[in-house]
Amino acid sequence: MASEECTAQRNTTGNTSTLRNRKICPTSGNNSLVEKDKSSQCLSEDDTLSSNGTSAQYSARGNVNKDLTSRVLLMLVVGLSFSTRLHKITEPPHVCWDETHFGKMGSYYINRTFFFDVHPPLGKMLIGLAGYMSGYDGTFPFLKPGDKYEQHNYWGMRGLCAVLGSFLPIFAYLIVLELSRSHTAALITATLLIFDTGCITISQYILLDPILMFFIMAAVLSMVKFNQQIYSPFTASWWLWLVLTGVSLAGALGVKFVGLFVILLVGLNTVWDLWRLLGDLSLSLVDIAKHLMARAFGLILLPLLLYVTIFAIHFVVLNKSGPGDGFFSSAFQSRLIGNNLHNASMPEYLAYGSTITVKNLRIAGGYLHSHWHLYPEGVGAKQQQVTSYLHKDYNNLWLVHRQDYNESQPRTPDLVRHGDIIRLEHKETTRNLHCHLHEAPLTKKHFQVTGYGINATGDVNDLWQVEVCGGRRGDLVKVLRSKVRFLHRATGCVLYSSGKTLPKWGWEQVEVTCSPYLKETPSSQWNIEDHINPKLPNISLSVLKPHFLEILLESHIVMIRGNSGLKPKDNEMNSKPWHWPINYQGLRFSGVNDTEYRVYLLGNPVVWWINLASLGLYLIMVVVASIALQRGFSLGQKRIDHSLVLKREGGLLLLGWLLHYVPFYSMGRVLYYHHYFPAMLFSSMLTGITLDVLLKSTDLLLRPPYSDWLQRVGQMVLLFSVLYSFYLFQPLSYGMTGPLAHEPGSAMAGLKWMESWEF
Repeated sequence: MASEECTAQRNTTGNTSTLRNRKICPTSGNNSLVEKDKSSQCLSEDDTLSSNGTSAQYSARGNVNKDLTSRVLLMLVVGLSFSTRLHKITEPPHVCWDETHFGKMGSYYINRTFFFDVHPPLGKMLIGLAGYMSGYDGTFPFLKPGDKYEQHNYWGMRGLCAVLGSFLPIFAYLIVLELSRSHTAALITATLLIFDTGCITISQYILLDPILMFFIMAAVLSMVKFNQQIYSPFTASWWLWLVLTGVSLAGALGVKFVGLFVILLVGLNTVWDLWRLLGDLSLSLVDIAKHLMARAFGLILLPLLLYVTIFAIHFVVLNKSGPGDGFFSSAFQSRLIGNNLHNASMPEYLAYGSTITVKNLRIAGGYLHSHWHLYPEGVGAKQQQVTSYLHKDYNNLWLVHRQDYNESQPRTPDLVRHGDIIRLEHKETTRNLHCHLHEAPLTKKHFQVTGYGINATGDVNDLWQVEVCGGRRGDLVKVLRSKVRFLHRATGCVLYSSGKTLPKWGWEQVEVTCSPYLKETPSSQWNIEDHINPKLPNISLSVLKPHFLEILLESHIVMIRGNSGLKPKDNEMNSKPWHWPINYQGLRFSGVNDTEYRVYLLGNPVVWWINLASLGLYLIMVVVASIALQRGFSLGQKRIDHSLVLKREGGLLLLGWLLHYVPFYSMGRVLYYHHYFPAMLFSSMLTGITLDVLLKSTDLLLRPPYSDWLQRVGQMVLLFSVLYSFYLFQPLSYGMTGPLAHEPGSAMAGLKWMESWEF
């Protein structure tokens, strides 16, 4: 009878019934149904409701107490998290570490000045908005670390980062609570993060990291909440958490490209979820298609739309010429107010007899340039230097001639086409752009490019064939828009900007070579920027300005190239991924001597080493539990539930840690300690679940009440260790003055537990 009633109830509610985490248990006597939490056992005969409802009163009172406890614990986590992050938020009152970059970029948004960064714009937009809303006028230069803020209102930008960073322990607490249904596991996680000196430090300054981690944790929390709606699809709460997951994914990717890692985590979780739905035979293929389309909208289309919207706002706000112009193509620059190409007019197509400038398409590509100076003795042929120069200059001007040295110019100039052979004459020195088989000054496998001949005289090594990238023979060369290569006729190489800086004899300009490797790259591609020819009609460059999708694509290409170009420099403070989990080395945020306010980014060593130990402990516990279950050992329902939490929920967090950590081993760019912090969040959440299950397993050694006592002792030892370590190392986060760590009287005397720590 009870099973029939359960079936009837499920049929009346359909797939949207809220039966997850509940058991429907028949009671004795009248076979009435009582809903209880899945973690609890069904009522026994002694627990059945009496006629006066006493058991119901106790149950209701217990639920009220649990709700009150949950609220109190959450408020405690909120209070501690915000107080530790907002404490001394205005100290030190000078620029610290990468504030010189991201504070300056916030100023650019306030001033609407275009700039270039290797990361997507959302984080800097939020920093600029916070500064503007708090009264900052965007006039502080952010030249270098240590510059005093003085009367400028910098607290709003720091405050935004601190507030978002304060949500990290709160989100972690809620995620672990949802996954494990254990307040103890959630509190362990929150304690580790609240009292981690590294998490505090990285949240208190004008940086992208707290903004990125806020969106990462918001995405994970929303995903976990969405997973809890498994038996109530397409309800308001189901849609809410799905949409919030998508919004958070867009936010994470909009701050940094490493937001792709949490997108991959959510994607893998979604694939597993859809695979489970496919195996539910109670669902029709139409129902499964609805689920698929809903997830495609919430987790793909919506985030993509929001991500593109972020860039649309970015381009609208930054409409003035600025320091980022040179990283982009001439066509891109023509849309910026104040750039010399904005609202300019010139002939649309390249013609013989024109005076032009030629710009390289690599990141920060310069203009083809020459000057009277010769290459020094021993550097190829002692002929006139040809370089790439980053700034506008009269020596960037070149004249376009036919290959015939005895040419006569017609009244109406002919247009240059794909496949034509031309000469480029340097206007100031009248030397021709020339190449020969001497090796280049710095790039030894390339050929030297020089200026040769004078007054329209030279030789066959002055001839270059024009190729429009992607063009066909006869196609015209359009200014700004056409990507052009110059193929040297005699040697078969292509004109190339290596990006290498010449020594002082080359005025520290960029090397130009002729590359025998003909693969199309930005370094071998050029465009015609300035174009002067009085015999041709001018058109407004506004008609040549790229549309939104073009500038969106170009900005991403430039960002990706910029990221890949961030290589370690000599004597630069960088680290390797294996350094990070062991807390091997921190980062100096502020202070270089004993007279300055010193801040050092370093994780609480007890927290980080517990996390490291818990990773190994987790794997051991999962293996042991799996073997026990496979061999059919009698573990009891409670221990089986703990094993399932370890494997399923712990496995999700382990996957999150791996996705946010392992990819850095394959990256060739320069890496820093702070890149590990998103992975550290997952590691701390996994530690909370692992230690909670471990402490609850004390009943394998002792019987109650001794096992309960041992569990409480373990919790107190953990709490005391974290708090005492925080007490010792908190000067690293909140700042130190006076003697250095190795000197008597220092707050950090005797605390250099690892030689690699540099505080």
